[in-house]
Amino acid sequence: MRYSQLLGGTLRERAHDVESTNLDLLTRGGFVRQLTSGVYSMLPLGERVMRKLTEIIRAEMERIGGQEVSMPVLQPREIWEARPQSGKASRAEGYGPVLFSLHDRRERELVLGPTHEEICTLLAQEFIRSYRDLPRLVFQVQRKFRDEPRARGGLLRLREFLMKDLYSFDADEEGLNANFELVREAYCRIFARCGLDFIVVEADSGAIGGKESLEFIALTEAGEDTILRCTGCGYAANVEKAEFVRPERVSAEEQTLEEVYTPNCKSISDLADFLSISEDETMKVVCYRAGGQLVMAVVRGDLEINEIKLTNVITKRGLNATDLRLATGEELERAGIVAGYASPLGENKALLIVADHSLRSGNNFVAGANRAEHHLKNVNYPRDFRVDTWADIASAYEGAACVRCGGRLHALRGCELGHIFKLGTIYSDLFNATFLDAEGRTQPLIMASYGIGISRLLACIVEQQHDARGLTWPLAVAPYAVSLVGIDLVKEEIGRAAEQLYADLCAAGVEVLFDDRHESAGIKFNDADLLGLPLRVVVSKRSLKQGGVELKVRTSQESQIVSLSEALNEIQQVLMQL
Repeated sequence: MRYSQLLGGTLRERAHDVESTNLDLLTRGGFVRQLTSGVYSMLPLGERVMRKLTEIIRAEMERIGGQEVSMPVLQPREIWEARPQSGKASRAEGYGPVLFSLHDRRERELVLGPTHEEICTLLAQEFIRSYRDLPRLVFQVQRKFRDEPRARGGLLRLREFLMKDLYSFDADEEGLNANFELVREAYCRIFARCGLDFIVVEADSGAIGGKESLEFIALTEAGEDTILRCTGCGYAANVEKAEFVRPERVSAEEQTLEEVYTPNCKSISDLADFLSISEDETMKVVCYRAGGQLVMAVVRGDLEINEIKLTNVITKRGLNATDLRLATGEELERAGIVAGYASPLGENKALLIVADHSLRSGNNFVAGANRAEHHLKNVNYPRDFRVDTWADIASAYEGAACVRCGGRLHALRGCELGHIFKLGTIYSDLFNATFLDAEGRTQPLIMASYGIGISRLLACIVEQQHDARGLTWPLAVAPYAVSLVGIDLVKEEIGRAAEQLYADLCAAGVEVLFDDRHESAGIKFNDADLLGLPLRVVVSKRSLKQGGVELKVRTSQESQIVSLSEALNEIQQVLMQL
């Protein structure tokens, strides 16, 4: 490809409103252009990278037996509003306003699919009849739509994006586990081939559902996920899921309940300072509204409430927790709760109290007195308050003890590349997707879901693979392998040598971007560094005087001169080593 014919072009300055490295470099390099918040056009260079990524993904999906299909983006809303027999929330409720909704000319309600579990289950319902039809793995590469409240991070969080989703159908748990492991290994190969530094972590299943899921996380400070990883055994989990050992408190003889005056002590730190105690001697109380009911979450004062864990606990109790939010002052007042001094003590039977396991260790806590500027000392369970559900609702933190080995958890920042879910029979039960087993009995299909955000994958590669001068693409996903730079091409000897080398590279199947523009050497070198193609080849008066052309790997400080007659062979050899 000749640079002079390329749609796009580089920009010299970073835009003032660009918030992320990936958007800055992809915009200045001429890979993407933003249309509106969370919506981008892929220019030719960006589209070539996306094509490389999808080729890698397709190859690995087909390697494990995946069959590619294409399912509709436009879907009837009624499918998303199907409600499980358990009475739990429908998927439409789970996604809430993130789900793009519209009406057709007959006023039928439709959605733009953010994912395709329902549609694929309906296909399985039609075509899978017997255990002899199992297992089946079906995948697609398709645009998805999610009305994100705040698209951010360039291509890390979009409203329209390219995604690969795969669905597996099995006859039993053994088959499910086997396919889950096959896909896990395939994902590891995909991300390794893309040159990414990543880890696999335990994760919450969120709106997709299911009993077990793993996330593949690219390690980058630009990511919005916090990961806790043990420095001892390697246990790793998203903060939404991470378990940890709570520091033990020694119990003492129970003391008499005592109310104390605590002016201006609405925070745990203020309270601990005022009473000259440690924060783990206090109880933190936060009130929420979920499923039309008030929920009081209680943890030890030195810990933070994890709202994802709390949501899962509330859901297991049969409440629709998809609308979990902090209770308003008016709601607390109607329930007789004083904001800032809320207490689990009292006889409010309509209140669901969920307590963290941390409160099982130690006693004589300080808690709110449900009276402005007052707290209670020597609060003890079960003498002074009830608990409806004991659960892990606290967030793990830097330095916490690992549940597996007792080592220390280290907090890392990262971005989700892919997520795989063991769904079980959630969707097959919902849509009556069954098969006949070897004994002729009707059984529900056992299902799993596997996703990779390809647009986000592109952004994560950029976040990891760049330096102060620009991008540094791994060869496997680079838009072109070689940046051929001609300096002073109007001079016959230089122009002839550069054109011949370009023709030789094209004939040999080497992907090359030939900078044939009439620009200065400085501009061409800066643009080559910004674009970040793996190998730069320079044809100039200086290189010819030294005996040929200059070869320089983008990530190396060293360069070499090779003769024109050996240039093609040397370039191929260098590329084979990258």
